Amino acid sequence: KDGKIAEVGQTIKAPAGAQVIEASGQFVIPGIIDCHSHIAAEAINEGSVSVSSMVNMEEVLDPEDINIYRDLAGGVTSANILHGSANSIGGQTLVIKLRWGQPAAKLAFEGALPGIKFALGENPKRSNFSLPGQPRRYPATRMGVEETIRAAFSEARDYKKSWDDYRKQVAAGEKNLIPPRRDLKLEPLVEVLEGKRYVHSHCYREDEILMLLRVAKEFGFKVRTLQHVLEGYKVADELAAAGVGASTFSDWWAYKVEAYDAIPYNAALMTRRGVIVSINSDDAEEATHLNQEAAKSMKYGGLSHDEALKLVTLNPAMQLGIDKRVGSIDVGKDADLAIYNHDPLSAYAVVQKTLIDGRVYFDREKDIA
Repeated sequence: KDGKIAEVGQTIKAPAGAQVIEASGQFVIPGIIDCHSHIAAEAINEGSVSVSSMVNMEEVLDPEDINIYRDLAGGVTSANILHGSANSIGGQTLVIKLRWGQPAAKLAFEGALPGIKFALGENPKRSNFSLPGQPRRYPATRMGVEETIRAAFSEARDYKKSWDDYRKQVAAGEKNLIPPRRDLKLEPLVEVLEGKRYVHSHCYREDEILMLLRVAKEFGFKVRTLQHVLEGYKVADELAAAGVGASTFSDWWAYKVEAYDAIPYNAALMTRRGVIVSINSDDAEEATHLNQEAAKSMKYGGLSHDEALKLVTLNPAMQLGIDKRVGSIDVGKDADLAIYNHDPLSAYAVVQKTLIDGRVYFDREKDIA
């Protein structure tokens, strides 16, 4: 009712005039949530500088990207739209609902805390992207990436202090004050320091993962999720102690040097050590079968059926801070649902309908027609 789940049970009397979807013998699950997506955007990377925190994915949303519809057909209802990984500190991120057919202004997940993309390793040091005859962009090493992040937060801390001092003076009644000059690059980083913006960091290796946790501790902010985090299984205890979420691949491996130590047991091993883990796509096509990607953790690591399902439903909702609204089928939550013809963790499962806010946005029968 009104886009929310009003009642859950085995004997529900639908009120007169309610739309009834016949799903006997089928499987209804919470809508799948993709914690790492690049769909629905006109541009992804601002690769010219290593700190591009002033750019914002919300400004380049493309509501006509066909991948929104294709991912809906895979049961995805919400996605975290991330900036690319060319930067030590990249652009501002946005959580959306896949409301196909709605304008860009209607895609944003209302009330979801904004985020920002960080990246470590080969991508921000541009080791695979140098052009002959062109000078390398700083940083060109992993230690340079660390220094870039630390320097940016040193600036942000000073910038925050200048505004805090100014506001104190205004509150004390001082007249004719000139406010500090606004810095659009530093404002999102101040929000990180104040806990008003989530950090989602692309990473692979255990050494750089620990490095970022040290920098975060030094400046007093939290890393919300580590993305990809292919060597997370090596430092799972440290991740659990820091309260960091891990959003990883099911079994991608060896597509570049720093991915050589990836193993398909990563999600299960981190889960067993107390880390909140999700399986993400990072790819529009991969997002159409995240249910199967989650199911791989039952084969590789022995997760239970429900633990595997949580990897693409409740866990990413928790990582994005939207679990009070989505991620499980509970009274009062948003009616974001996917209906499958088989157990969703089966290779034979195909989505029949996908609902967002109680409205059917994908219907397989209509699609075939």
